[in-house]
Amino acid sequence: MNHVNWLEKRARLSGEKTALVFKEETISFTALYQAADRAARELNKLGVGAHTRVALLGKNTPEMVIVIHALQLLGAVAVFLNPRLSREEMAYQVGQSKAACLLYDETFAVLREGQDISCYSFAELAAIEPISERPVPTLLETDVCSVMYTSGTTGRPKGVMQTYRNHFFSSVGSMLNLGLEPEQDAWLCVVPIFHISGLSILMRSVIYGIPVYLEEKFDPERVAVLLKSGRITHISVVMAMVKRLLDISEGGFHDRLKIMLLGGSAAPKELVRRCLERNIPLVQSFGMTETASQVVTLQKEKAMQKIGSSGQALFPVEIRIQKDGRSAAPFVLGEIELTGPNITPGYLDDPAATRAAMDGDWFKTGDIGYLDDEGYLYVSDRRKDLIISGGENIYPTEIEHLLLDLDGINEVAVVGKKDPEWGEVPIAFYTGETLNEAELTAYLRERLAHFKVPKAFYHRESLPKTASGKIQRHLLKE
Repeated sequence: MNHVNWLEKRARLSGEKTALVFKEETISFTALYQAADRAARELNKLGVGAHTRVALLGKNTPEMVIVIHALQLLGAVAVFLNPRLSREEMAYQVGQSKAACLLYDETFAVLREGQDISCYSFAELAAIEPISERPVPTLLETDVCSVMYTSGTTGRPKGVMQTYRNHFFSSVGSMLNLGLEPEQDAWLCVVPIFHISGLSILMRSVIYGIPVYLEEKFDPERVAVLLKSGRITHISVVMAMVKRLLDISEGGFHDRLKIMLLGGSAAPKELVRRCLERNIPLVQSFGMTETASQVVTLQKEKAMQKIGSSGQALFPVEIRIQKDGRSAAPFVLGEIELTGPNITPGYLDDPAATRAAMDGDWFKTGDIGYLDDEGYLYVSDRRKDLIISGGENIYPTEIEHLLLDLDGINEVAVVGKKDPEWGEVPIAFYTGETLNEAELTAYLRERLAHFKVPKAFYHRESLPKTASGKIQRHLLKE
């Protein structure tokens, strides 16, 4: 089945409707399409066409949204970079993806230094004289639309491929679960659009024909005003955002707010109770970069009855728990596996990692959990050792490998410590010589995104281990 460009189709169907609201500026679907078409013709002049991989380094701005849609109009592949990464981490992803060029927001000009490919700021792109006619690619729904990197527990990050089919069925699954009122609905986007949580909101917007209220960053006071204004029906959040909104806003929000979609980790009972008392429609979910956003969602009516659950699988998705090579009975812990049309076809140019992640037609999440007797999912460990800090995934191995490169460190283990604002923050335990904490912090800050740098370093004579010599992280957590 050929893929029809969603923005072009949406502009034909309801071009006069609002597509984007940014700092009180309103952009219609027609205007967004015209801007994206011009940017596509500028990009084509630079040699970008169907299947060209283009690295994108931007933030939540209309310019970034326009470039994302321009790449789709050309059938090019957007390779999303996280601006919080170090230059070294970014260079690896640009190289591994074989990106033809890098497009960036001027704010991040310093990060483009050291990249081995052609780099253009959004302003430089806009100044190019476009070709007169845009080539129309022949695309299949199974073609890759976007790539996002997820850190691998064994070290190097992997590029998750997301096809048009993945994004479409993610939008459909969300709509069938949460409902759709195209004349009323409006989604407030305060999560980064270089993450799947943010990009999926843009995809829903053109597929559903609803506006996105785009915020450059999460400002709790401003978000609270918007949620009280009656203009917003949906918002995607992580735990730290919910807590800050509850702390600053007395009472609840406007009755038009239908969904506060929580990703990242299951909400504690007290947080759910506080939301329900204020009539805040907190909806828990489970999803991954590999699933093109949420695949499991808990209806708000079940919020108290199913405390700790992420909910049931969305309509096109099937879920099972595998233990010792077979499906586990209800309430038995095992690995969460998923199948459905929104699951990634695999990792970019990494067939070994793709094979390792699949069990026939089922995707092995690496997460541990169980299903109850009504099919509600409970996630007990996010990839066992994964630390989730403010919605960002942190893999201990990546930090440990850098620390082990230092003279004086013999063994090291990084674990997550509970934190009231971020959910978790990383801390490190090590053996060997006692080293200066400020120097360790400075060493890692040169090589890692700042949110990955441990907040504390603890010297120990030894680290707890199993009989086979593996470090027992859970004991360090305790």
